[in-house]
Amino acid sequence: MAEAPVLTRQGDRREGADQDTAKRRQIIEGARQVFMAQGFDAASMNEIARVAGVSKGTLYVYFQNKEQLFEAIVGRECREQGERIFALDPEDHDIEGVLTRLGLGLVEFLSRPSRAPSLRTVIAISERMPEVGRQFYETGPAFGLAQLTTYLKAQVAAGVLAIEDCEIAAAQFIDSCSATLFKPILFNCGTAPAAERSAHVVKIAVRTFLAAYRVR
Repeated sequence: MAEAPVLTRQGDRREGADQDTAKRRQIIEGARQVFMAQGFDAASMNEIARVAGVSKGTLYVYFQNKEQLFEAIVGRECREQGERIFALDPEDHDIEGVLTRLGLGLVEFLSRPSRAPSLRTVIAISERMPEVGRQFYETGPAFGLAQLTTYLKAQVAAGVLAIEDCEIAAAQFIDSCSATLFKPILFNCGTAPAAERSAHVVKIAVRTFLAAYRVR
């Protein structure tokens, strides 16, 4: 007599993975709200579990402590920045268009209400938790800088730009896009800029960059 076929239950496994991912996102979002409201040091796992709507037991299944939670929040924000803003096509030689989109996207990202508090927290705890500062820098600013540097090198190779040091040029452009815009927010003495102001600053940054490096 032939054996009955064994069901793989692949759909069940996929559903379980989706539920696991959704629960993790739920916890991370709850932790983000607590960190923003109370700061890292004042936040407790009890409060995070309450705001996230999970039991402490469930919380500890996913994260052993609030340090891991904060690292997850920082990592998610940095990955979003890199994947969305710095997804640059080396074959796209419309330098002005590429840099304008990048600059506007970067300013919008930096001006989000959650961004400055997260950065302040990273700076505050990186002395005693250097791994958090390192993760933030490597997955965020350093990744974006590397992506733009690679794009600029491709444009130099294509004969569109003439740049002596692409990494320096990339860093200067990134900084110039947020000039007068982000530091007031970071130090809690300013608000998100109007779209017109952002466009004005980014336009000057792009124009200055092209004046220095575009091949004529």
